[in-house]
Amino acid sequence: MNDLSALPADFVWGAATAAYQIEGAVDEDGRAPSIWDTFSHTPGKVAGGDTGDVACDHYHRVPEDLELMKALGLDSYRFSIAWPRIVPQGSGAVNAAGLAFYDRLVDSLLEAGISPNATLYHWDLPQAQQDRGGWPERETAERFGEYAAVVADALGDRVKDWATLNEPLCSAWIGHLEGTMAPGWTDLTAAVRASFHLHLGHGLAVQALRAAHSDLRIGIVNNLSPIEAATERDADVAAARRADGHTNRWWLDPIHGRGYPQDMVELYGVDLPVKDGDMELIAAPLDWLGLNYYFPQTVVDDPTGPAPYAKMAYLPGLRRTAMDWEVNSDGLETLLVRLSEEYGARKIFVTENGSAYPDTVGPDGQVDDPERVQYLEEHLAACARAVKRGVPLAGYYAWSLMDNFEWAYGYDKRFGLVHVDYATQVRTVKGSGRRYADIIAAHRRRVRRAA
Repeated sequence: MNDLSALPADFVWGAATAAYQIEGAVDEDGRAPSIWDTFSHTPGKVAGGDTGDVACDHYHRVPEDLELMKALGLDSYRFSIAWPRIVPQGSGAVNAAGLAFYDRLVDSLLEAGISPNATLYHWDLPQAQQDRGGWPERETAERFGEYAAVVADALGDRVKDWATLNEPLCSAWIGHLEGTMAPGWTDLTAAVRASFHLHLGHGLAVQALRAAHSDLRIGIVNNLSPIEAATERDADVAAARRADGHTNRWWLDPIHGRGYPQDMVELYGVDLPVKDGDMELIAAPLDWLGLNYYFPQTVVDDPTGPAPYAKMAYLPGLRRTAMDWEVNSDGLETLLVRLSEEYGARKIFVTENGSAYPDTVGPDGQVDDPERVQYLEEHLAACARAVKRGVPLAGYYAWSLMDNFEWAYGYDKRFGLVHVDYATQVRTVKGSGRRYADIIAAHRRRVRRAA
């Protein structure tokens, strides 16, 4: 049994989801299409031709899903709000029915004693806003700030924990440079411009949230990886430095007032459309940082590939998930320490961490997933080790509460603590869900004994 006794008494135990991945009801109650509706309905973009049209039907099943959260013993539920439900055209008219859905969700969570943690943007840009240029254009950042003000005004009296953006790296680099996520572009200039406007949108959202309610706790969520060179060759060592800039420093330095890393600005060769006051807005003080961690990266030089001209080296003999991602809990500890020591983070949440495996329902109706149980235990132990090293870690959100639409991978990859039969929408708590509930209960017993 891994020792978790170092975790603080007020440690927050949670699970996370995202709107397009679970809600379904894509054309109900005034919701308009998002870029992920468009992308998933484009032939060849998503495995199996899957879409988020129904997903987990969470929009109609909140009471049932709330019972799952209670069964796990969660302190907090991290969810995202769908911009195209709230401001369907990206700007202009506000959709009262969309706000009402989240209003009911928040009230239900609070009645159950579960703290809501809301993310304003988890990749589902209204298609109408994309049609006006999307994230490569400044207007989208400005519209995002306006949307944030609407949501904060409606929910900020009850939701106190907010993230502006989830994984802007994916929106910018994977969506605009690699092209395997919406909107599916492969344009370095557009990707760099999108990265800047995502940061600007973050700053404007922070401003809007603070203007609405002074007591909100605001952060941003980045997906990071520790990066090493596969060999000691100078070319590979330099590639690792570039990969770190692309994956980590580009997303951390600006929000900490350091500006964009100059080596990466030179590498990309794209003029950033910065105006007076933008960088100060982007670096507005935050209450917490969110870390999404899944795997480390070992890289080699790739001079003919896309920026940053580095690619992952496949190392044989390592444990891997169904995503073909290396299982390495030490990487989580490394990142937590880096955020604390290099960036001076005062409060950190692990906002996503989880693993996909090919789960099946057994003859007894149970879903046993021992590999995910091991993954969970090892990564929580890494959290405890980081706390022992002085990291101000305040909580952990497992990814994901339930199996869901896994973006370009469709429904084949299952990350949930809860199994979803997509044909029937039957939910079954997996062995990992039961184990997580036991870990949470054990922590609470330790706290009571120490009191």
